[in-house]
Amino acid sequence: MTTKLPYKMLGGVVPCPGGWLIVPARLAGVTVVAEEPMVVSTLLDVLEFKPKFEACAIWSPIGFFDEPTTPYRPCDEEARDYVGWPRRVAIRPTPSRAALHAPTREAALELEPWLTRDDFRRFKWLREAEREFQPFHQRSYFAAHPDLTFAQLNGDVTLTTSPYHQDGVLERMALIRDKMPGVEEMITRTPPPGAAVVHLLLATGLLWTARRAAGRAMQRLPLDPAWDSGGMRMELVR
Repeated sequence: MTTKLPYKMLGGVVPCPGGWLIVPARLAGVTVVAEEPMVVSTLLDVLEFKPKFEACAIWSPIGFFDEPTTPYRPCDEEARDYVGWPRRVAIRPTPSRAALHAPTREAALELEPWLTRDDFRRFKWLREAEREFQPFHQRSYFAAHPDLTFAQLNGDVTLTTSPYHQDGVLERMALIRDKMPGVEEMITRTPPPGAAVVHLLLATGLLWTARRAAGRAMQRLPLDPAWDSGGMRMELVR
């Protein structure tokens, strides 16, 4: 018999050099208490995390076009419009399955000429997402983006700073302290091996979106999402 926990598990997850950084948290009533962050090597480790997440906001696309069409899925385009300049550049295009599984980088570039070196560095995580996510995962795992989260935390006003610059770090830390007092201690910790301070900051911020998702208060971009050939909703939530 499964014992019902007196709290709900939330998760904020971002890709990092060591694999995936997980910031777990417990939601009891309206109180969120962050737990020890950890780096796991594969997305499968994230999906098998115990206790099971009630809601996990993950910085990863869920749902892909099979063949090259446009660089941005409808949800990516809507997210870019929402955050505006200059942060829209942080919402990267999503390669098609054909490009992700191309035998060489040159073959992928023939399919998707817009691909950059930064995009190819993301292929490791994108291929995991394309392979591991199944439709049932979308009951508790929600594709999110830190820029959407922090804009929502900031009263629907997009930040103009970068999380990779000191002023951007301080601005995001202040929002977390103001809006999520139960997790503010997390952002001053030394990140676990395989992750940097910026990864810890962004994953902690995503707990806000996970909390909204747990209460079914999140907003979907777009409201009526497209579905991919595997039955996955191509959406971003905030």
